[in-house]
Amino acid sequence: MPLADKIRPAALDDVVGQTHLIGEGKPLRRVIESGKIPNMIFYGPSGVGKTTVARIIAESANMRLHKLNGTSASTADIKGIVSEIDTFLGCNGILLYLDEIQYLNKKQQQSLLEYIEDGSITLIASTTENPYFYVYNAILSRSTVFEFKPVMPDEMEKAVRRGFAEIGRENGTEYEISDDAVKYICHGVGGDVRKCLNTVELCALSAKEGRVDLEIARELTQRSNMRYDRDGDQHYDLLSALQKSIRGSDENAALHYAARLIDAGDIISLSRRLLVIACEDVGLAYPQAIPIVKACVDSAMQLGLPEARIPLGDAIVLLATSPKSNSAYLAMDAALADVRNGATGDFPRHLQNVHCDGADAEVRGQHYLYPHDFPNHYVKQQYLPDNLKDKVYYRFGDNKLERAAKEYWEKIK
Repeated sequence: MPLADKIRPAALDDVVGQTHLIGEGKPLRRVIESGKIPNMIFYGPSGVGKTTVARIIAESANMRLHKLNGTSASTADIKGIVSEIDTFLGCNGILLYLDEIQYLNKKQQQSLLEYIEDGSITLIASTTENPYFYVYNAILSRSTVFEFKPVMPDEMEKAVRRGFAEIGRENGTEYEISDDAVKYICHGVGGDVRKCLNTVELCALSAKEGRVDLEIARELTQRSNMRYDRDGDQHYDLLSALQKSIRGSDENAALHYAARLIDAGDIISLSRRLLVIACEDVGLAYPQAIPIVKACVDSAMQLGLPEARIPLGDAIVLLATSPKSNSAYLAMDAALADVRNGATGDFPRHLQNVHCDGADAEVRGQHYLYPHDFPNHYVKQQYLPDNLKDKVYYRFGDNKLERAAKEYWEKIK
């Protein structure tokens, strides 16, 4: 049996992490202690205690417990559980623990709906994906979502020491673990308790005379960023954190999130997002950033990893430390909103391509004023359609370049 299963907590006080949910006086703990178990969905990454907490709830609820996994459960499995309703087996109620609910299709999830709604079945589901995207809305609306978070390194230490103690009891060895080794394991597993305990097992097997030092921990600790999934929430969370860090002008945070993408080998997503940031968040405050970032991205694509990290690092620091403006981005979105809402109108006659006027034309001739024929290459005339002629989409930003442009045009116009 894996170490994580051998020492799986049997009480809430033994669970590592999740104090925001199951600490004294916290919401999930109060729900459990009330003895009335509602439908719940546990959402969070692997190895953070979702299954453990669900088992503790099930064992304390005095209900008929069924466990299914969404990767292997069939409609027949669900029908088998439903068949126990109103029988002696289900007289105290049925509690269904459904792991990885996101793998059930819509029809399978719907087959539970009637019984969840009337209370015949109480559902506790867990998922590593965002339930608001992957769980059927009708089930979601009848459940309370609790978000489980990666376990912090200082909280993980309790699990590490408990793991070595358990292995020591089994094989009669008293392990001597350096504090540096414990800290390295706790920081290196990305908040995943199961991964942490797997590492403890490996370290115990490799220990010489029961000694576990920093060198062994470094060699055997699994890389935390291997959880990264290009199609999952981690992918989009990383890109979001990267862009918001650059937008917030925090170059150190931006480099951290970019490093996680680079270490996962995903320079394509990183490059695409940097091009977006150059236009959306730096924009007209420093328009030269756009071709510079494009050159960095092109260089990265030609070089490939590991050298691609060099021009990408240049682009990230440049964008994070540049002045910011989203004025043109907002202006484009405002213009698009008008077009999509049908606010268009006919072209002013003087902007149309030269063609013959009809007999019914109120104004004959185009009468277009050529700006280059006038002082400062500017002459006032209407460009927008009549119904939008006073519309303002673009407003100058308060950075140096846009202020200078505003002053120039206020003087000219």
